[in-house]
Amino acid sequence: MKENPKHIRISEYNYPLPDERIAKFPLPVRDQSKLLIYRHGEVSEDVFTSLPEYLPAGSLMIFNNTKVIQARLHFRKETGALIEVFCLEPIQPNDYVLNFQQTEHAAWLCVVGNLKKWKDGPLCREMTVKGFPITLTATRGECRGTSHWIDFRWDNPEVTFADILEVFGELPIPPYLNRDTEESDKETYQTVYSKIKGSVAAPTAGLHFTPRVLDALTEKGIDLEELTLHVGAGTFKPVKSEEIEGHEMHTEYISVSRSIIKKLIDHDACAIAVGTTSVRTLESLYHIGVTLANNPEATEEQLHVKQWQPYETECDVRPVVALQKILGYLDRHGMEALHTSTQIIIAPGYDYKIVKAMVTNFHQPQSTLLLLVSAFVKGNWHTIYDYALGHDFRFLSYGDSSLLIP
Repeated sequence: MKENPKHIRISEYNYPLPDERIAKFPLPVRDQSKLLIYRHGEVSEDVFTSLPEYLPAGSLMIFNNTKVIQARLHFRKETGALIEVFCLEPIQPNDYVLNFQQTEHAAWLCVVGNLKKWKDGPLCREMTVKGFPITLTATRGECRGTSHWIDFRWDNPEVTFADILEVFGELPIPPYLNRDTEESDKETYQTVYSKIKGSVAAPTAGLHFTPRVLDALTEKGIDLEELTLHVGAGTFKPVKSEEIEGHEMHTEYISVSRSIIKKLIDHDACAIAVGTTSVRTLESLYHIGVTLANNPEATEEQLHVKQWQPYETECDVRPVVALQKILGYLDRHGMEALHTSTQIIIAPGYDYKIVKAMVTNFHQPQSTLLLLVSAFVKGNWHTIYDYALGHDFRFLSYGDSSLLIP
């Protein structure tokens, strides 16, 4: 049984991050960011366009193709109070694609800003979408933790919920940027390969990639593949408990095609992950495979990866076998893709199964993402972060990146 990380003290994962080291805007050319290279304990630096030089030909690189949605909607009450409704995840229907296609009603789990000013009754907003005048109403339902069930209704069947967000939603940039969203963020806060709408935060390691870097990777003989994990607002949720046992990880939705499972098997269950979201998806696949090895008849709900699952179940199933179990599950059900969810927490004590190298940005002090990195580099994260702080690297979402090869 693996060492259980529940009693890790988050205060041991702190470092000084002055505000001026947080990149408020991206560089004018995204692939000109700095790249820290950590290989077997040694640290060096280069420019991001050199990334292909550090990767072995024939390897498999996995990207998260999620697209950030314009999830913030603003309503003004007759009193003048401004209410912000921030769409977190779809409830009715709970499938992202179906929800975006709705033409009269959609329900979402939302965080409401200025909630105390919204006593009762629906919020209304007149708008013109695709040339159609519509009235959008938001009605508050039950409270779920820090979020609320919100029913959205509008009076024109020609208009989808996706259309409404596209025209009237605002892109939610990270709170630590301490600035308003600008028009330029609509482009710079999306990866060049983003396709599948559903995230409320970008998978930021991917922001450095450009068509020329992707082409150079392909020319090097690196296999590029995409999966989807929709990033939730919980990614910014600070760890407030002294020990990480008290921190509840948010649920995030993943979609992985049958062809990628096969590709991973062909690569002996070894992959280079772009971003912590790809890392969490790939490692979750292993634990889903373990569930299926133990229970081939598992339901979709039973495939959900619980927060502490990797530390509480014996993981003696080989990674390739775990992936073959998923392939068998998809074949039995005639499915082209695995759709499920994960709450996995990756922290020191975790044994990586599929990810052999990762591209990732520099994360907030005392965050679960810093724990993930520490687990990957066997606790040697200080070496990486001390170098970055001492060599003028830019931090967080719009900052520079690192290539980690333990």
